[in-house]
Amino acid sequence: MRRFAQFLAVDWSGARGPRQRGIAVARARADGGPPQLIPPPHPRGWARTEVLALLLRLEAPTLVGLDLGISLPFIDAGAFFPGWEASPRDARALWALIDQMCGADPHLEATGFLTHGEASRYFRHGKGATGDRFLLPGAKSREGRMRVAELAQRAHGVRPVSNFNLVGAAQVGKSSLTGMRMLHRLSGRLAIWPIDPLPAQGSVVSEIYTALAARAAGVSGPATKLRSLAALNDALERLGSPPVAGAGSIDDHSADALLSAAWLRQAHSQRELWHPPGLTARVARTEGWTFGAL
Repeated sequence: MRRFAQFLAVDWSGARGPRQRGIAVARARADGGPPQLIPPPHPRGWARTEVLALLLRLEAPTLVGLDLGISLPFIDAGAFFPGWEASPRDARALWALIDQMCGADPHLEATGFLTHGEASRYFRHGKGATGDRFLLPGAKSREGRMRVAELAQRAHGVRPVSNFNLVGAAQVGKSSLTGMRMLHRLSGRLAIWPIDPLPAQGSVVSEIYTALAARAAGVSGPATKLRSLAALNDALERLGSPPVAGAGSIDDHSADALLSAAWLRQAHSQRELWHPPGLTARVARTEGWTFGAL
């Protein structure tokens, strides 16, 4: 698998507002060199629609890694939203439902879905509010439901958070829901692995988890965030990548994107990462997968 000309990593954000300082986009070229940040079109940061536009105009074959959940848990209950008659049948239908319910929300936000009378029941919200269907009956953990891929991630020593959880610094629920609105617009225009089979040519979008990239680069301990260029360059060296220029501090969004782009370049040719044991046809169709999880 050496057909990609470049590798993009997107550290995404689910925050409200037209522009997000929490979004960072980095590129690593297949022919070598250090990964580089792609500057946002505006000093206040990227708009989510601008990232969408960037992906839609890709010309060179590109492997894109999005740091967000491309779906919600399904396998554990046989449904995304057990007990709700509108529960979609697969990931594509989930994206379409979320986008339709959020039609009045600007900037690819997801407020309309999270405030819907039925949908909101499945999420843990802020200020101590937890939907009555956040946990399955008889759940042994208070963490919330997990996808098969997220359970596989734990074998790598990382702790993913349920996409139904909207609380805390580690939550990815809002970023995942806003990301699904973008995926709905990409569907049919770019291959989205593994919901789409891996094509023989062209660009591919995949889900990544930046903590997996950090683990692959030898970052140990409970925290996987890098906040200095020295630490970032140490990790890049372990991935066989040249260092980025400069010294001093770096924000963790930029560091995550830079490290993940270099990791995608180094890891994409590992066949087993495209064929993890838990990735059945049913899992692929409904929950998707996180590239790098085994």
